[in-house]
Amino acid sequence: MTVAFFSGKARRAGVALGAVSAGLLVLSACDKPTPLATVTVGSDSVNTEATCYNDGKAIKESQIQTCLNKKAEKTITVSADDRIRFGVDPEVAENGWTLFIGGQQAEQEPYKKTYRSIPASAFLSSQTGETSNTAQISIVETTGKKLTGIWHFQLKKES
Repeated sequence: MTVAFFSGKARRAGVALGAVSAGLLVLSACDKPTPLATVTVGSDSVNTEATCYNDGKAIKESQIQTCLNKKAEKTITVSADDRIRFGVDPEVAENGWTLFIGGQQAEQEPYKKTYRSIPASAFLSSQTGETSNTAQISIVETTGKKLTGIWHFQLKKES
């Protein structure tokens, strides 16, 4: 014969306390996810977390070029007459964001809205007029003159 050391009520309370403790332990082990950036062409859409992000603080100057040179993990296919829609989380838009093409800044002033649309032809042709089959586009969050986040996408010209 077994003897119950705890009443049913005490056991349930102990199990509940253990479950809450385990849940808090799991949550404390998780990193806060970075804000997402999204690129949409027609009905196709890809999104990604930042390649480089420091919880909204400036990325170290020594790391910026390395971050800008990283290859995109997400690719989306476009044709020259498509419109590409870029979207960022509201906290990124609050600070401002700019587009980089192939690691080079493509615009001077940061954009302060969560969404914008640009023709694909702007990314698939060079200044000399030559067309390209791919382009790496980076969304770069800025806070003042500091870069605080970098997201990469690869545009692939439809064949």
